[in-house]
Amino acid sequence: MGQEEPDLYRDTWVRYLGYANEVGESFRPLVPVPVVWASYGVATAYVTADAIDKGRKAATVSATPSSPPASVPALPLTPVSPQAHPQDPTRVGVAVVDTFVWQSLASVAIPGFTINRLCAASLALLGSLTRWPLPVRRWTTTALGLAAIPLIITPIDRTVDFLMDSSLRKLYRTPGEPPTSH
Repeated sequence: MGQEEPDLYRDTWVRYLGYANEVGESFRPLVPVPVVWASYGVATAYVTADAIDKGRKAATVSATPSSPPASVPALPLTPVSPQAHPQDPTRVGVAVVDTFVWQSLASVAIPGFTINRLCAASLALLGSLTRWPLPVRRWTTTALGLAAIPLIITPIDRTVDFLMDSSLRKLYRTPGEPPTSH
């Protein structure tokens, strides 16, 4: 029994690329708007790469029994392997769509909107409630946005799980986490 390989997009530093747009939104008061849009490009690239990865993993799930006969050497599973499931495009499609929709909502759209509104509100409030110079208000807003990122992740993830389980996942009957390659 070997240990399972860590998921590049969920178990390594690459996961933090999904938070690029929240960082971009936090810095919106300080940087040109194209920099913020570039942060959305990084996050969207992460979401797309993760969805493609989950589709590839779904395509390479073994169709054979878990323990092959001793006379048959175990072949590594690849998309071109005869042990793969090329005849099951539904499994691949579900993995790609579920991952893409979940990541788009939980990593890009909802957190980006949340940090954007938090930063806009804090900048406006600091402008009306304090006499701080504009650069201080902008840096304070950025610090608040950055500080909020770790606080919003889990509630947003759980909310998206609930929304997906209550809607899209009912269509393909796989509640819980996005499909994995197991």
